[in-house]
Amino acid sequence: MHILLTRPLENCSEMIVKFKSLGHQVSHLPLLNIDKVNYEEINFSEYKGIIFTSANAVKFLEYRKIDKQILCFCVGIATEKQARSIGFQNVIAAEGNVENLKELVLQNFDKKNGKLIYISGETISVDLDQQLVGEGYNIKRIVNYRTTHNQNFDENFVKELKLNMPDMVYVYSQNSALSFLNFIKIHQSESLWMDTNLMCISEKTSSILNEIKWKKIFLFNPGEEEFLLYKI
Repeated sequence: MHILLTRPLENCSEMIVKFKSLGHQVSHLPLLNIDKVNYEEINFSEYKGIIFTSANAVKFLEYRKIDKQILCFCVGIATEKQARSIGFQNVIAAEGNVENLKELVLQNFDKKNGKLIYISGETISVDLDQQLVGEGYNIKRIVNYRTTHNQNFDENFVKELKLNMPDMVYVYSQNSALSFLNFIKIHQSESLWMDTNLMCISEKTSSILNEIKWKKIFLFNPGEEEFLLYKI
């Protein structure tokens, strides 16, 4: 099977190795560039819990002065793994989407216990902090990275991709979907995806790519990528 992965290399290198070890062909098309954003110095001792909605939010965190026993809420398994890799010990992970993450916070953190800090990218699909404020929580949002659309694609790669279209492609965010749609249109490949299965992180993500004709569209949570191989 030919699989197209679209995350930055550092976020999907393990998956590339895994899929290749299973005998699949893997192509890599990074749709987004991810850059650190400097933020104000934070006194983390003022907060009783910390929320991460992506592994990148953990990666770009200045974590050395943070008590690693602080309660951490992570959106999914990959984010949890990143948090534990830098020493956080009290980590709870949701099932890969922000709606589940919100419910996890509501169930496991009493708003009377103190303030929460929410670390995220500049672009978010769900205003989690405002939703929690609406539930009576005291929460501060910090932006520590931003994403930009990758505009530079190797022409030889594009030619080879057109000659050997993937059986499935994974898209992880609305921002990535917008970038992917732009890639398809720039390279005039709109009619070439009819035998490709589109795997999207959410319905909102897939809706951006609905104007392209796909074989099938599947929704998934991070960590389910290998499982999806057996559904098509």
